[in-house]
Amino acid sequence: MPKVSSVTVPYASYLRVYEPLAAFPEPERGHWSRYARRADRPSYQDELRRSLADLVSTPPVPVPVHESSDAFVVEVDGVLCVCPWRTRLRGWQALGDLAEQFPTPVLDAVLPPVLRRQTTADYERWLARNPDARPWIRTATWQVPLHWFVLVSDEERSYERSAGEAAEGQPGSPPVLRYRTPMVQARRRVARALRTLRDAMDDGPLIEGLVDVGRWLEEFHPRSLVELDYGGLVHALSAEDLDEDHSAADVAEGIEALRDGDGEVAGEAYARLVERWRAVRDLQFAN
Repeated sequence: MPKVSSVTVPYASYLRVYEPLAAFPEPERGHWSRYARRADRPSYQDELRRSLADLVSTPPVPVPVHESSDAFVVEVDGVLCVCPWRTRLRGWQALGDLAEQFPTPVLDAVLPPVLRRQTTADYERWLARNPDARPWIRTATWQVPLHWFVLVSDEERSYERSAGEAAEGQPGSPPVLRYRTPMVQARRRVARALRTLRDAMDDGPLIEGLVDVGRWLEEFHPRSLVELDYGGLVHALSAEDLDEDHSAADVAEGIEALRDGDGEVAGEAYARLVERWRAVRDLQFAN
C-alpha cells in the first residue's frame, strides 16, 4: 500500500494553462511581471495548504473572501508564462459540483445549507459582473480524467522520484509526475482525436469531455503552455506504479487503433486504463 501524506490531501490532479505575459492586459500584466521577480513565490503545496486551512476553520470558508493575487510561473523558450491561481473563482465552481459527489447529509454536515446558499448567491452576483471569467486551472479528485491525456504525449512525460529525507529529519520533496505541451499541440491533438472518436462511436463521456476541454483551451493565448500534473495522486500510488504509468501512451494507442479500425487493440488499451484508474478511485473509500 502506498504511503499517504496528509500534507497533500486532497488527492487531486490538475490541468493548468500558463499564458505569456503579453496575454494579460494592464495593470495585471505589470503585476505579474513584478510578481515573477519575487524570490518568495509560493509553491504548489502552499496553494493547497491555504485552501485546506480555510476548510478546517470554524465556520468553514468554502470560498475566499478576496481573489488570490498569486500564480505559478514558468519560462518557456525565454518567454515568461503565468498561471493565475484564481482560487476564489475555482472555489465557487467546485462548490457547485459538490452535490454530485456527496450525499446531502454529509454535505450538510461539512458545509451547512445556509452557508452554501449565501456562497452561491455571492457567485451569481459576481458572475453577472464578470460573464467571461474562466479559470486557468482545472482540478479532478482521485483520478486523471482520461480525456486530459489526449492533450499530451508520452514523450512529454516527466517523472521526478521522491528525494527522500531532507536535512534534520524533515521530509524530502515529494515525487512529481507531469506532462507539459505547447498549446498549439494540445489543440491539434483534441481536434484529431475528436474526428476519430466521432467516426468510431456515439457521443459519450469521452467525447463530451474532449469537447468541453477543447472549448476551454480556445480561451487562451496560442503561445500558452498546457500542464497535466498528477498533483496529490502521487501519494496514492506506489513508486513502481508511477514508474510504470504511461497513460498518455495508452490513450494515444487506443485512438490510433480506432483510426485504423482495430477495435481489439483499442479495447486492450482502454482496459489497461480502466484497471489502472479504478484502483486509484477505489482508494477513496478505503479505511
